[in-house]
Amino acid sequence: MILTLLLSVVAAGCINGSNEKEETLIIFHAGSLSVPFKQLEDEFAKYAEENLGVKVKFQDEASGSVKAVRKVTDLGKKADIVAVADYTLIPQLMVPNYTDFYVLFATNEIVIAFTEKSRYADEINPDNWYEILARPGVTFGFSDPNQDPCGYRSLMVMKLADYYYGKPIFEALVEKNTNIHYNGSLIVAPKEIQVKNDKVVIRPKETDLTGLVESGSLDYFFIYKSVAEQHGLKYIELPEEINLKDFKMADYYGKVSIHIGSTGKVIKAKPIVYGVTVPKNAPHRELAMEFLKFLLSEKGRDVFKANHQDFIWPPIAFGNVPEEIKDEVKVEG
Repeated sequence: MILTLLLSVVAAGCINGSNEKEETLIIFHAGSLSVPFKQLEDEFAKYAEENLGVKVKFQDEASGSVKAVRKVTDLGKKADIVAVADYTLIPQLMVPNYTDFYVLFATNEIVIAFTEKSRYADEINPDNWYEILARPGVTFGFSDPNQDPCGYRSLMVMKLADYYYGKPIFEALVEKNTNIHYNGSLIVAPKEIQVKNDKVVIRPKETDLTGLVESGSLDYFFIYKSVAEQHGLKYIELPEEINLKDFKMADYYGKVSIHIGSTGKVIKAKPIVYGVTVPKNAPHRELAMEFLKFLLSEKGRDVFKANHQDFIWPPIAFGNVPEEIKDEVKVEG
């Protein structure tokens, strides 16, 4: 009788799938990757269950990319995947101690997003946006440059606008309203950023500003085009000379650099490229590599295309590139 009961318990366990392996992937990613990564994770979960025999759960932490990297390097937190909106953060802050490879996989551009509720929404265009933002009563925002690439890229855009339009736009929009300043050779973002009035709103990551604009409590914000598209926001595209999209404009963008107070690093303006890596101490490295391979495959490219973000094809890998992903990437170094 006892033997019968034991067999029944074992059989019930098999029927209920209790022998199926379960793992949780810890993913630190840029806020602007939240929408495509959610879809990617859903699709990978199905793939892993059907092909790898693993039931995958995800522990996502969306933040500014600088903060995402510093969780690993400064706070000692463990992650299986680190995906950032500025790939240079990985070689600058994570190589060689925390990882020995990284992959460039997506691009973007900076736009100015708004809704029909925004003041002068029917007037703003690529030729007058800086005049609209400077008008009394108009509010605008960008993310914290100490935590988020979209923040320091927004500042780069406004400084590049000085050169493109031949007007003191950075002074009027940034220096007049915050303690961020240009010292004659580079933008300086202090470790403790102060806002001087209620014209400018700064939040930890760019997606934190989305709800403020959607509710009408903020008129405009600098954001990635993919995020504006994903949220159905109106936006104006900026000239290629300042939007950080065009690889042919790399030398022109390079006229502007920024000192980031939180890291002490100087970052030169360049075309927007996202990067991803698996840290050396990833808790679930084998499964993390499977997820990375999935991200870098045609399935990943299709997910990003569906979410209005350009994918680099093939993705470009640097460093000690793992064998698991070599078929999915172009190895550059």
